[in-house]
Amino acid sequence: MAFDRYAAVCRPLHYTVIMHPRLCALMASASWFTGFANSSLETVLIFLIPLCGRNKIEHFFCEVPPLLKLACVDTTVYESEILFFSMIFLFIPVALITFSYGRIVRAVLRIKSAAGQRKVFGTCGSHLTVVSLFYGTAIYAYLQPSNNHSQDQGKFISLFYTIVTPMVNPVIYTLRNKDVMSAVEKVFHRGSI
Repeated sequence: MAFDRYAAVCRPLHYTVIMHPRLCALMASASWFTGFANSSLETVLIFLIPLCGRNKIEHFFCEVPPLLKLACVDTTVYESEILFFSMIFLFIPVALITFSYGRIVRAVLRIKSAAGQRKVFGTCGSHLTVVSLFYGTAIYAYLQPSNNHSQDQGKFISLFYTIVTPMVNPVIYTLRNKDVMSAVEKVFHRGSI
């Protein structure tokens, strides 16, 4: 009965009690293991495919979808496997994040103070922006048919989620800082005079 009551109530301030070091290590280990297993599987599958032609990839870095375009054989099975694993590795985290934020929103809406709600939504908004930028572009890149987009479009999307999103991440989080915001306002105010 006590567990059911605890599970039904969101307790965001109990984070340090719930997320003890052992659980953090277990979650990190699981993440590293699944990432390593997925990368190993994709590497083995790519080495099994006979490549032909110029063997030159028109891309910024070696990703599986551009490598499959160099194959001399039908890659439908490989593309299906990549699609399957991409769906698992992209949609499960997005589903967990969405579920977590649903619980957070429910808890925040119970806060009586409008200032408290704004503060929490400001913090959550920054995180959701970064998560949406990363997962949105990754889902767009990996979960569409390979013949559905141009090579330049694939380059742009890959560049966006590997370089632009991590570069924008600190900017999004620092704009929540009052000192940074007042400095930005001074710069823009000075420029408009």
